[in-house]
Amino acid sequence: MSYDPIDHDFERGQANRRQILGDAWVDRSLSNATDFNAEFQNLITRFAWNDIWGRPGLDHKSRRIIVLATTAALSRWEEFELHTRAALLGDAGNRLTPDELKEVLMQVAIYAGVPAANTAFSHAQKILREIGPQIGYAPTPTAPAAVSHPGIGRQARSAGKPSLHYTVREPRNGKTPRHTVVLSHALGCDLSMWDSLANQLAADCRVIAYDQRGHGSSDAPAGLYSMAELADDAASLLRQLDSGPVVWIGLSMGGMAGQELALRHPALVNALVLANTTSSYPEAARAVWRQRMDTVQAQGMEAIADAVMARYFHDAYRASHAASVARFRQRLVSSDVDGYIGCCHAVGAMETTERLSNITVPTLVIAGELDQGTPLAMTQTLAERIPQARLAVLKDASHLSAIEQPQAFAELASGFLLSL
Repeated sequence: MSYDPIDHDFERGQANRRQILGDAWVDRSLSNATDFNAEFQNLITRFAWNDIWGRPGLDHKSRRIIVLATTAALSRWEEFELHTRAALLGDAGNRLTPDELKEVLMQVAIYAGVPAANTAFSHAQKILREIGPQIGYAPTPTAPAAVSHPGIGRQARSAGKPSLHYTVREPRNGKTPRHTVVLSHALGCDLSMWDSLANQLAADCRVIAYDQRGHGSSDAPAGLYSMAELADDAASLLRQLDSGPVVWIGLSMGGMAGQELALRHPALVNALVLANTTSSYPEAARAVWRQRMDTVQAQGMEAIADAVMARYFHDAYRASHAASVARFRQRLVSSDVDGYIGCCHAVGAMETTERLSNITVPTLVIAGELDQGTPLAMTQTLAERIPQARLAVLKDASHLSAIEQPQAFAELASGFLLSL
């Protein structure tokens, strides 16, 4: 029977410890071992660094986050500083950025208490000032009142009438935006329908989302609207924001506004994503829009809510995502009646078919396989008549395809942006 003199649990643990904390720290720790604490060093190397850090169920970056949160929650500041420094200076595959460290500590504030997070931020800030040059980071003086929730963006209202509520998410990578993207919502919705996509695109793009007139927190002028007015609203907002040419992503009514914007204000548009939308309706459909306007005027938003949800979402989605459908239903029924009727008029009277050849920018047309509101034939017209357009069809998607198939929609949009 042979005897292997190597303690493999210890050696594996030591290898993990060196990878996470660095050779200098481990060498210093081992050189300081004495007959008093050597057994303890052996124990933590085998049990913490092998039995836990050696488990493949979580990657090392995730385990770093757990250690930082735990040590902050327990006020183990020596360990917190050790692991903060190691996390910021670690290997590319498992290090944390200063922004990721900030997110850990923001969550600590909620789950372990503000005092713990306050102290953790103080320790982390000291380390960041010390090692900032090594990691290319310099803390910038910033007024607390000037910051905004990164998952929502800076909120404001445009000048003039109608005043539009909008949000701006700056790129999280801190670099010059790869594109400025504008997200324009569907009838009866608001800018929050884009939250998921906006946050994905804001990784390296500037993302503007806004409530169209008559919707959300934007003004709802009296009277019937035209799609040209909705496009002019958008143009006014973009000029106020000094956006330069943008990539416009619009769904349904948002896609209609995008067509008009590209036709009326071509200098403001670099590219278009037109989802679940059309360039015109046949007379029978226009009559349905007029009937909807009359119903809302006489009976209110509740009278059309269930029928609209049936067009927005297919049966299987409504059955499996009842809470999501209920949220959109609530948004619809709480809409301003006059604003909704005004936009219904703009949508029902939409007519750009004969002008589509004048849209000269790259265009991605997205259709929903199950869309009854703007069937595939309508989106095919867009793809055929816009010179630089291509069509993509999302399976198992109805009218609000970005909600029913968010990942597939995001992949199409992101891929299109990469192609520009």
